Parts: sequence; C-alpha cells; structure tokens
Amino acid sequence: MNKVPGVNERQATLFALGAVLCWSSVATAFKLGLEVMTPSQLLLQGCICSCIVFSLANTVFGSWRLERALALQAIFLGLLNPLIYYHILFAAYERLPAQLAQSINYTWAISLAVLSISMLGQKLGARTVAGIAISYSGVLLITIGISASSELEWHWLGVALAFVSTFVWAIYWIMNARYEAPPLPLMTWSFLFATPLVALVCRTTDGFPVWDHTTLPFGVWVGAIEMGFAFLLWSAALRRSDHAGRIGQLVFLAPFASLLLIERVLKEPVPASSWVGLIIIVAGVVVTRCEQGQGTE
Repeated sequence: MNKVPGVNERQATLFALGAVLCWSSVATAFKLGLEVMTPSQLLLQGCICSCIVFSLANTVFGSWRLERALALQAIFLGLLNPLIYYHILFAAYERLPAQLAQSINYTWAISLAVLSISMLGQKLGARTVAGIAISYSGVLLITIGISASSELEWHWLGVALAFVSTFVWAIYWIMNARYEAPPLPLMTWSFLFATPLVALVCRTTDGFPVWDHTTLPFGVWVGAIEMGFAFLLWSAALRRSDHAGRIGQLVFLAPFASLLLIERVLKEPVPASSWVGLIIIVAGVVVTRCEQGQGTE
C-alpha cells in the first residue's frame, strides 16, 4: 500500500501490535471452533463474517469499481484464499495439537523462499539453505517432543496437510505480489467471489452449520479477527511506517504469544521442546528473510 500523509511510527507500531494480537489468538480459536464444527462449516461462517468486515471497510476506505482485470485476479486469489488454503489448514488443525499445527504453518516463509526459486527465478543461496534446515529441524524437535508425550496425539496426514497449506499460502502471496490492484478491493472481491463456492462445498459435504451461541463466536472470531481485522490493522501499520522491515519483525511475537494461549486456554501440555523448537523455527525464518532482503532496515 502507498504511504499516507503524516507517517506516524507510534501509530504504526500500535496497529502492528494489534494485528499480532489477532494472529496470536487464531490457533486457539481454530481448535475450539473445530470442536463444534467441521472445517468446511467453520470456514463458511468465517468467510461470511469476513465479507461483512471487508465490505464495510471497502465502502469507507476502498472502491467498489470492478474492472475485468480486478475480477479475474480476485477470482483466482479467492480460489487460493480462502477456499483452498483454509480448507487444508483447518483439516490439519483438526488432526494435530495446536502447537504443532501452528509451528508448521509458521514455516510458510520457508515455503515462499523455496517456491521463489522456481516461480520467480531466484537463486538458492547458502543462507536460504541454512534457514530451511534450521526451521525444519525446529519442526522436527517439536514433533519429537509431542511424540514423547502421552497426552498429545498427532497424525502424519495432519502434518502433511499442514505443510501443504504453507505452500498454498506462499503461492497466494507470490501471485498477490504480481498484481497491481489495491489490496483492500482485491481482498474484498476475493472473499465475495469465494464465499459461494465455500458454501457449495459445505452444503455438499457436511451440511450448513448451525448458527447459534455454540458456533457463532468462533465463526466471528475466525472471520472478523483472523481474516478481517488483522489484515486491516497490518495494512494500516505498513501505510503509516517508513520502516516496513522493522514493523515486520513484530510478526515474530505472534507464535510465542499463541503458544502461551494454547497452553493456558486449550490446556495443551506444552513441553520445553515446543518452546525451543519454535525459537529454532523463527531463527531459520530470520536467516532466510535476511538473504531475500526482507530483514530489518
């Protein structure tokens, strides 16, 4: 997004921290929501809530002008996110402890580096290789720690789905970066185009969710907070800052805050290996980002 007049680093930091708080809660919200709904039902509720949030924001801050190029881009991106990405991600969360699912999901930056080699013609540098090895060793450590716990269960299919979701998410951002459409209208139209398809999948598989006090809070949280407000807050932060790299480093707070919520709210036993593994994953992501020129300014 373009910078707005009157750059304000303090406001940028506050908006960024707000986005981090939103992202910190989503692993817990996913698991709680999946206790009362199937992945497709939770996604449908979330998409409808997201459409409301994005439509209101687009009315105030964006534009409803729909050109052919924007429509085609929105349809394609909508197929990736939310339709494909969140179906796979929720299926992974359904099968894994939240701490493992979110740790694997956080390696999407590594998947982005890998895909950039083939899709963007970037070279595989030594630091990228080191970052990949470091991050995936962190995932392995978390998996071993969970395997040693008699209170936590995980399945290989869930791990595979979690890794697949990181590549879908990386493809989404690579394609997103190629488009010149304003982010807010593009995101709004993507969700408006994708939601009927999500509804069709939900109707033909699990049936529509029940909209009551047992399900609606999770649909609202996933749709409004994770998919909606977090995007708006992060976009506002970047528009108000002259130091996008520094603001970007605040993202690294999210998985640690999330792990704390997983332990306190979900009551998942979090072994020391999960904390250490998460630190290793973040370290690997930092190493990779630095080589790609995405480090601190």
